[in-house]
Amino acid sequence: MRSGSHRLIRSLDRGSAVFLAAMVAIMVGVPLLNLLVPPTSPFHISTYLVALFGKYACYALLALSIDLIWGYCGILSLGHGAFFALGGYAMGMYLMRQIGTRGVYANPILPDFMVFLNWRELPIAWYGFQHFAYAALMVVLVPGVLAFVFGWFAFRSRVTGVYLSIITQALTYALMLGFFRNNFGFGGNNGLTDFKDILGFNVEAETTRAALFSISCLAVIFGFLACRAIVASKLGKVLIAIRDAEARTRFLGYRVESYKLFVFTLSACMAGIAGALYVPQVGIINPSEFAPGNSIEAVIWVAVGGRGTLAGAVIGAVLVNYAKTFFTSGFLAPYWLYMLGGLFILVTLLLPRGVVGSLHHWSALRRDRTSAAAEDGVTEPAPAE
Repeated sequence: MRSGSHRLIRSLDRGSAVFLAAMVAIMVGVPLLNLLVPPTSPFHISTYLVALFGKYACYALLALSIDLIWGYCGILSLGHGAFFALGGYAMGMYLMRQIGTRGVYANPILPDFMVFLNWRELPIAWYGFQHFAYAALMVVLVPGVLAFVFGWFAFRSRVTGVYLSIITQALTYALMLGFFRNNFGFGGNNGLTDFKDILGFNVEAETTRAALFSISCLAVIFGFLACRAIVASKLGKVLIAIRDAEARTRFLGYRVESYKLFVFTLSACMAGIAGALYVPQVGIINPSEFAPGNSIEAVIWVAVGGRGTLAGAVIGAVLVNYAKTFFTSGFLAPYWLYMLGGLFILVTLLLPRGVVGSLHHWSALRRDRTSAAAEDGVTEPAPAE
């Protein structure tokens, strides 16, 4: 265990250490500024902003999961929103079971939408969700099993490139259509909402909001460390080899399908955790979370921040979603999708490595010039005066 921790610490470069330090500072600082600083102070952070930043943290974890498979293994998934939504629905089902007699129809077992639709008994899929431990297991298990089954058939059939991207998009679209149906048992078009508490704590309370924000930041930190440990290991080197030359890697004797299946399943589990943390902070989960456009937008976050940088994926998710929050609240709201598409085109043409990737590239070029100049100064003596 100690040697594993030592290897993880050695895998962290200066940029990763700065990123983690910033995340810890945000994780601790934001709740303190919300709970301890009076509202009249200019340093006070409102509960609304705490919930908003918590949503950004969940998006950051989703972006990390996409960067792990796309940036380091070359798997471009346009359906990761499905795993995010499945994790969210698992948490939403737990929250709905906690309402009990406080619902509109005061039914201790059936959620309100089931009573409204004249359901007589609880569907089997809802069994066990009154227990948090079971719901937490389903948050990881359901997206993981779906990703494993999907990946097993896709990777064994050697479906790659744009074909795999289209299939993942078709998967999330099919799930969206299914969850829209009332007889599917998950709230239909309205989804799951009107949550009361989580683990006995009021989801609307300031302390609960602050705690959920800190837990979301902690999930981003652990997700980053897990991804960093993978990409810095021998497994990570194989993943990069698969990304750059899959046929050659297979020729060398590596079971490419197994590596892809592992990292794809792990990524789906991370996305499910992100969705589970997202739901109690926004207060609703509905089939629109399965929309293919959401998955495409998440890929844009990674492209903007920097594919294959991990920290760039987090920064890209925060930057793009902050821009979305800012521009969709004014007269530019109808044009946000055009702006998002334009941003993706500009980044692709001008910053193909993304923001963080370009900074790393420019920094490496500067170091190379500095070292070359130093070598020239040593090998070539200055002319005598």
